[in-house]
Amino acid sequence: MSEKPTKQVLTYLSAMIAVLLWASAFPATRYALQHYSPVSLMVLRFVTASVTLIIIGIIKKINLPKLKDIPLFMLSGASGVFLYSFLFNTGSVTVSAGVSSFIIASSPIFTLILTRIFFKEKVKTLCWIGMFVGICGLAVVTLVHDTGFYWGSGLYLIVCAALCSGIYSAVVRGLTRKYTALEATSYTIIIGTIGTLIFLPTAIRELPDSNLTVNIVVLFMGIFPAAFAYLTWGYAISKAKKTAHVTVFSYLIPFVSTLIGYLWLHETMSVYTFLGGLVIIVGMLITNLFDRD
Repeated sequence: MSEKPTKQVLTYLSAMIAVLLWASAFPATRYALQHYSPVSLMVLRFVTASVTLIIIGIIKKINLPKLKDIPLFMLSGASGVFLYSFLFNTGSVTVSAGVSSFIIASSPIFTLILTRIFFKEKVKTLCWIGMFVGICGLAVVTLVHDTGFYWGSGLYLIVCAALCSGIYSAVVRGLTRKYTALEATSYTIIIGTIGTLIFLPTAIRELPDSNLTVNIVVLFMGIFPAAFAYLTWGYAISKAKKTAHVTVFSYLIPFVSTLIGYLWLHETMSVYTFLGGLVIIVGMLITNLFDRD
């Protein structure tokens, strides 16, 4: 296999690993929220992720960020970690899971627009068609059995969370032009975690009422769906020819999350879930195989 196809395979594999890990966070979150409040779970998860990345960074002897790039790291940390997590957790209290996952998974649209504006990435018509087909499949997976869509404060918060997710992917695209994926991810999560520390006293108060099993789940969420998922996503973003070729993978998150919930928590799953997943894959193929310069 030539070098270029090999790099493409690694890029898509990294994106898929991030999707699988992020998808696993949804059922894990539903389980952990039986013992922790949303803000406590957020701070414990990202403190764990930060410690994990600090250890890896020390071992790998990564470079410190340049002072002029600190504002970009603050933007990526605020949008991708603190604001995203806070807005999503708060909005999810009043918005159904199907609607919230649909909105969040549509964040590639925001990323596509932002990278077109700031990085001048050309967007062909086929790319938009692929994104639209993916959105249709996403709607089938998340909304066909969900009638909980209504306008309210929670919905606005979820939309803002999706925008933050889109901003994060676009900023990381820029950062990885100067830094490795490990450097960009580490400083993004560490800076974002600093913002979550305002909720640390709440987490400490709730810790004695938890148990070993839920804390293992929280550690898992910090190490894998946070640290390693962000790391593999950053790598995929940095290596992709076009950002959209990677971000479209996030359409699969609700489908994979539903599948994990079915296998782990014995939640229901209909044939529409599989049909929607198939449509999403078709959209991804259109975006990645036919949107070429």
